[in-house]
Amino acid sequence: MSRERATRRGARAGNPLQGPGPALFGILNVTPDSFSDGGDFLDPEAAARHAAGMLEEGADAIDIGGESTRPGSDPVTEEEELRRVVPVIRAILQAHPDAGVSVDTYRASTAEAALEAGARIVNDVTALRGDRRMAALVADAGCPLILMHMLGEPKTMQKEPRYDDVVREVRDFLARRADHAIAAGVDAENVALDPGIGFGKTLEHNLALLRNLEAIVGLGFPVLLGASRKRFLGRITGTEEAKDRVFGTVATTVLGYERGATLFRVHDVRANREALAVAEAVWRV
Repeated sequence: MSRERATRRGARAGNPLQGPGPALFGILNVTPDSFSDGGDFLDPEAAARHAAGMLEEGADAIDIGGESTRPGSDPVTEEEELRRVVPVIRAILQAHPDAGVSVDTYRASTAEAALEAGARIVNDVTALRGDRRMAALVADAGCPLILMHMLGEPKTMQKEPRYDDVVREVRDFLARRADHAIAAGVDAENVALDPGIGFGKTLEHNLALLRNLEAIVGLGFPVLLGASRKRFLGRITGTEEAKDRVFGTVATTVLGYERGATLFRVHDVRANREALAVAEAVWRV
C-alpha cells in the first residue's frame, strides 16, 4: 500500500463519510447464505485475512454483516448475529488497529456490541425502523450512520415491487429518515443515505435510481451506492455467477460517482478503486 493511500485511509477511518474524494466500503459477509460470498468467510481468521486483503487494495472501511439480506432470506437470531460478527471485528482490529469497521445491522444490541468491539460505523438497512432503540444508541455513540431504503423486508421484497415514482418515493423516504435520525440526536454530519439498489426494486427501478441519483444527492447528505455484483447487473450483461459481475459493478461505481455519490459498498475493491482513480483524474479541476 502506498504511503499516500495509507495516510488517507487513516485520516478517514473515524468517519469515511466525510473526506476528500470517494470512499470504498469492502463487503465482508460472515453468513452461510449471502448471494455472492455466502459461507466463504464464516471463520473469523478467514474473514480477517479477506479484510486485510481489501484494506491492502484500498478499502477505506470494512462493512461486516452477520445476517443475509438477499431476496428471500430469513432473519437470524440476535445471538447468532452476535456470534458471527463480534469475533470477526476483534480479529480484524487485532491485526489492523486503525482499520475503519462498519457493522451492517438493524439491531441495536448487535450495533452496541460491535461498537464496543471497535466498529466505528453503523449501516442500518431498515433506516432505523427495525429497532426503535437504534437511533438513541447511534446518537449516544456519536458514530456515523448509513440509512438505506428497502421496500418491505428481504423475505418478500422482490415479489412484484411497485412504485408510482421510484425516484421521488425513495428520495422522500430517505429525507424523512434522515430527519428522524437528526431529531433523535444523530449529528447531521454523521448521516449518509443509500437508495437501496436491489432492495425491493425491479431492473427498471434500479436503472431509474442510477440515472437520477442526483435527486438523492441533492438532499445534502453523502450518498452510498451498493450495486456490487447484484442480480440486475447479471440481467443486463447475461452474467449468471455473481462473482463474475465485476465489470458491471465498476460501471455503476463510475456512473454513480459522476452523479454525486461518494461512498461505494463493493466486493471487488481493487477494480473499483482503480476505476475511481481514473474518474477522479478526468473530472478533477
